[in-house]
Order: sequence, then structure tokens, then C-alpha cells
Amino acid sequence: MAASGGGRKEDSFNVLDLAEYTKSRPWWKKVFAPSSGSSAEKYNVATQLVIGGVTGWCTGFIFQKVGKLAATAVGGGFFLLQIANHTGYIKVDWKLVERDVNKAKQQLKLHSSSNKMSPEVKSKVDEVIIFLKKNVILTGGFAGGFLLGMAS
Repeated sequence: MAASGGGRKEDSFNVLDLAEYTKSRPWWKKVFAPSSGSSAEKYNVATQLVIGGVTGWCTGFIFQKVGKLAATAVGGGFFLLQIANHTGYIKVDWKLVERDVNKAKQQLKLHSSSNKMSPEVKSKVDEVIIFLKKNVILTGGFAGGFLLGMAS
């Protein structure tokens, strides 16, 4: 907007070069930038499958490794406890164990008799179901990748 003759300044505007702006942004911000739409609206089918598959494979692979480590640690711990019990280092009060197990059973019966979910849990479950329905392809890619990651 130019000023007309009477000594007024021009209004200044900054021009943003979008090509330079996108070159300076990292690729992950381009791919995972927040948007109002679901991934089904932002990306094509191949991109959704690749993103879902890669993240699923990584998650499955990590779960497999951590699961083996956890199973080894728990199994080794039980093994050491059995050795300690057998050699006499540990004495177990089985009557106390039985009483505590019965008490736990009663508490489980009370909690299982009321099958109502709390409102917070129900709202989170509803959010997950809505996400899964909107992003079926991404979810399918993730599930397939997860299974491949667990198998490798």
C-alpha cells in the first residue's frame, strides 16, 4: 500500500519464501506435523502403510527383546528362590501365604462382580476406537509390522 503524497509512510510487509521455509524444516516435522485431519486425510495409502509398518516392526522387535530379558530375569529369580528355599536359607510360612491368597481371591470376586468401567476409562477406550476407525490403513500396517517385529 503506497502512501499518497502527504508524507505518510508505506506499510511494510514481510514476504515469507515457502520454498526456503520447507527446506529449513526437518523431514520429521513435515511428516508428523500437527494437523486437524486424520492420517487418512493427510497421507496416501502407501505412506500410511510404510509409517505403520515401520513403527509396528520397531515396536514388535523391542517388545520381543524386552520380553525375553524380562522372562529371563523372572525365571532366574524364581530359580534362585527355589535354590534358597531348598538349601534352607528361606523358610516359607505356607499358612500365611494361603490366607493372603484367599484374601486376594475375595477382593477379585468383589471387583469382578461390578463390570462397569469408570468414565475415564470409557472415554479413553472411545477415543482409541475412534482413532482406529479413522486410521484403518495405518493401524493395519502397524499390526502387520508388529507381528513381523515379534517374529524377527
